[in-house]
Amino acid sequence: MEVTQEQYEASTQELFHFIENSPSCFHAIAEAAAMLASHGFTELMEETIWKLEKGKSYFVRRSGSALIGFKIPEQDFSNFQIIASHSDSPSFKLKENPEMKTAGHYTKLNVERYGGMICAPWFDRPLSIAGKVMVREGNRFVSRLVNLDRDLVMIVNLAVHMNRGVNDGYSYNAQKDLLPIFGDECADGALLDLVADSLGVAKDSIVGTDLYLYNRMKGSIWGARREFISSPKLDDLQCAFSSVKALIEGGNETGVSVCAILDNEEVGSGSKQGARSPFLHDVLRRISLAFGKSEEEHFASLASSFLVSADNGHAIHPNYEEKCDPVNKPHLGGGVLIKFAGSQSYTTDSVSYALFRSILDDENIPYQLFFNRSDLPGGSTLGNLSTSHVAINSVDIGVAQLAMHSPYETGSIKDTFQLTAAMTAFYQYSILADGNGCYVVQKA
Repeated sequence: MEVTQEQYEASTQELFHFIENSPSCFHAIAEAAAMLASHGFTELMEETIWKLEKGKSYFVRRSGSALIGFKIPEQDFSNFQIIASHSDSPSFKLKENPEMKTAGHYTKLNVERYGGMICAPWFDRPLSIAGKVMVREGNRFVSRLVNLDRDLVMIVNLAVHMNRGVNDGYSYNAQKDLLPIFGDECADGALLDLVADSLGVAKDSIVGTDLYLYNRMKGSIWGARREFISSPKLDDLQCAFSSVKALIEGGNETGVSVCAILDNEEVGSGSKQGARSPFLHDVLRRISLAFGKSEEEHFASLASSFLVSADNGHAIHPNYEEKCDPVNKPHLGGGVLIKFAGSQSYTTDSVSYALFRSILDDENIPYQLFFNRSDLPGGSTLGNLSTSHVAINSVDIGVAQLAMHSPYETGSIKDTFQLTAAMTAFYQYSILADGNGCYVVQKA
């Protein structure tokens, strides 16, 4: 697979643009929806009757933070080929009535941790606030996105002179250490003023909020030969962005190509818009119903379907080589990760590995294998949660990165291009069950 540095950098800059426009999970979904709409995808609403047509492309959103897009082939379809990723990242969520006066001269914001972040990098850097608010318009309640797009708050460290043991290991208290400074003593009540001014609405019309802190630092390309990238939210907006690009560029004539970006993975996915919800199950069933498929025909389609669960994994760290599996040692730029776990926290098995790697081999797309150390449990992701509702073959993939769950994560300049190529190829191949554990994989 011959690719130039210019191609890698162009793909990375597209990713950076997507992330900069995605300061919250709600903005990420709005950005994905805009990409699909600009390429002819029609938006559907869950609360209306769907009238789908062969050869057309569609997407549907749930709660403003999850999206499922899909392409219907021109002929009768026999399966679904799905890529699932997630829209959320570890952050701090503002509580209602967040302003807190303190020490007589400051106003800080009352926040709670969202997801399992690395706390230390959040300190002493400019942060801002973005998310969704509910605005009342008479008897109608409207969701509005908001981004207070400026250096606005900061979580400030205590001086080393007052905390001599800070470099010997420190346990952060979420209610004490991690509250950001918002302003002086006159800033009490100013947050909703800023939100209202940003939206051009009356302050008292704002009746509910889902607001989060986000890192203001933009993505960067660095290293001796510009081989590395760093950015907020690589986990998992890198996979989400690549899956949308792949859906736009890919597709085949035997199956429905599906891109699912789900929410709340960082806190267990137990929401109506998460992987534990029936959102994906419901959308697939509605597609079958729209084309007159019986329940039996739908189950037959699922039996021949395939899910790619896309979420980044860990690269070997140059300062902590012992934290990696002793045999499988993925590194930055080494290709798409295929992730395994005997605990089934990753869904890859011999079947899904063989089928997916055959596509990568045919297309000369590099890949590498990821296992956690046997004595060091890793995280889970979307695949095993989604397949509890839609029981189909599934492989877990991603790209290798460093500093996962930091507000500024690190990867390779090659990753976005290679990941998008792998996902596009997946959509361009058909994967069909052929009875008794046999499958046919071929480019459509």
